[in-house]
Amino acid sequence: MNQIKIFTPASVANVSCGFDVLGFCLDTIGDFMIVSKTDTPGVQIGSVTGEKVPKDPLKNVASVAVLSLLETHPSKCGFKIDIDKQIKPGSGIGSSAASAAGAVFAVNELLGKPFTRNELIKFALAGESLASGAYHADNLAPVLLGGFTLVRSNKTLDIIKLPIPPELFATVIHPKIELKTIHSRAILKDTIPLNKAIEQWGNLGAFISALYTNDYELLSRSMEDKVIEPYRSILIPKFKEIKSAALSSGALGSGISGSGPSIYALSKGKEIAKKVGFSMELELKKLDIEFDLHISKINHEGIKIISHS
Repeated sequence: MNQIKIFTPASVANVSCGFDVLGFCLDTIGDFMIVSKTDTPGVQIGSVTGEKVPKDPLKNVASVAVLSLLETHPSKCGFKIDIDKQIKPGSGIGSSAASAAGAVFAVNELLGKPFTRNELIKFALAGESLASGAYHADNLAPVLLGGFTLVRSNKTLDIIKLPIPPELFATVIHPKIELKTIHSRAILKDTIPLNKAIEQWGNLGAFISALYTNDYELLSRSMEDKVIEPYRSILIPKFKEIKSAALSSGALGSGISGSGPSIYALSKGKEIAKKVGFSMELELKKLDIEFDLHISKINHEGIKIISHS
């Protein structure tokens, strides 16, 4: 194999009650990447379409992730990465994770799969940390493994893939303003009250239980963020109104996608997810801000191979 084309999807991290540990993979939005072997060792960024990203290999998260992989598994050939960037950087739906995860996945395929998908996460983290300023895998894990994932430990990358309730759909609205993760992390407090931490632990445990038991009502009750949302929500225009509209339209729960500004909702069934999206749109249309709306099932596969040669 000398060339591979992949679809590397967007993702929702934190999922209200799981800051830095919980995430899920989307199916209807993502980047396309073509990675080719070259005769010259090293990594280069080729063509870039869609959104703008750096072409310097030391500043692009995709090439930085691949360079990390090649430190462990040297190769006589090099690699060129062409990117059709459909996920806007700073959108809150895992733009940097899609680039980093997609690049290491593709290079791993071209090298004959020396690493498992789980093992690729540590290399992708080199790129993700460049973009976000933090070492966390809650976006990377669902992109590489698919579905819902729980990061028990970022330090040891102890990651658990979780089941997906069959009727679960996501609605994501993305106001076209940029909110970088590194900035949205800066407003967070270093300490939290014990009672808030206990509530958060309870919600996270209940959410995971709901995934295993297909208990949509329990899932709905557990989608509360007592720790992060109160601070980050002030950075997102009409957040409270959009969330309220989603819940009033039948969403099981709603919250900030990643570090924002995107807002997500989970619903039981596609028709409710569409209704929720319409209500979220109505609120955001009151402002002079462009936006994108995505309705998606939960992507159980993660990165997908489109073609190879």
